[in-house]
Amino acid sequence: MSLVVAAYNEASCIQQKLENSLALRYPAEKFEVLIGSDGSSDGTDDIVRACPDARVRLSPAPRAGKTTVLNRCIPMAKGDIVVLSDANTMIEPEAIERLVRHFEDPEVGAVCGKLRLYNPTKQDYEESAYWNYESLIKMYEGRRGAVVGANGGLYAIRRTLFTGLPPSTIVDDFVIPLRILEKGYKVVYEETAVAHEETTEDYGKEFGRRARIAAGNFQSLRMVPGLLLPTAGFPAFAFWSHKLLRWCAPALMGLALVANVFLLDSMFYRFTLFGQALFYSLAYLGKLGVLKRGSAKRVASVAYYFVTMNLAIVVGFWRFLRNTQRAAWDRTARA
Repeated sequence: MSLVVAAYNEASCIQQKLENSLALRYPAEKFEVLIGSDGSSDGTDDIVRACPDARVRLSPAPRAGKTTVLNRCIPMAKGDIVVLSDANTMIEPEAIERLVRHFEDPEVGAVCGKLRLYNPTKQDYEESAYWNYESLIKMYEGRRGAVVGANGGLYAIRRTLFTGLPPSTIVDDFVIPLRILEKGYKVVYEETAVAHEETTEDYGKEFGRRARIAAGNFQSLRMVPGLLLPTAGFPAFAFWSHKLLRWCAPALMGLALVANVFLLDSMFYRFTLFGQALFYSLAYLGKLGVLKRGSAKRVASVAYYFVTMNLAIVVGFWRFLRNTQRAAWDRTARA
């Protein structure tokens, strides 16, 4: 088994990542850690080179984007199973064994682990509700062997099923599992294989990250055309219901608001317009941060998060249309 990590300027966490990786419960003689450095200039490469454990390998190259790192590192991995993870994601010791056991079934091509997000300053935060809902969907999709996209922090694939991605690919952790699903293999979910990742307090950068992901999601449509067809069966249903309809949410929200304005001759529609106005007002209060505590603050924060993340889809779609979203990623600052 090979653990592959794409890293760009991760000096602040790469030592912790190496220690975490080498502490994973897996036979030492069948395990390696392959760090693909994407032109790091902050000392990341030196930290990896200084690691005395022979199971750690470094593959440095000039900056070209995460997809180029994976295209280089996955084929050179020694393991039949490749586990992909991020430098700032810490994996629980038994998680790898729990992922890999699913590959005893020859029909399984990829396994997605469970990513738990945490905020060092807030016990409850806006993204938690969304992420819990997303994890629940993955669990049910996994029971049908059709998880639509993986968590980039922790997922495993059969090395032989990986095909090189176009260097311009933006969301590799979405496209790689979809391509495996398109080939007819199962993509399952293992909720007991857990990894932990810190969220960011910088909502501007989080908005940029979401817009980048949205642009990549629209880009992916031409990479997996087979999953758009009804002949793909349940995977096509999962793709349309879980992803494509969600990407249409901003347009549907705008349509609902405009249509509601022309239906005010009914008390029901006056009530629904009031509900929409109240929701967007709460989102604005969430942006201002004027509510300091209690349930009202939480509701306003969730409304603001929901609205801004759908605005990020609009921005991402615009970038996709103009082909202005670059593939190379910038690490998100953590606390």
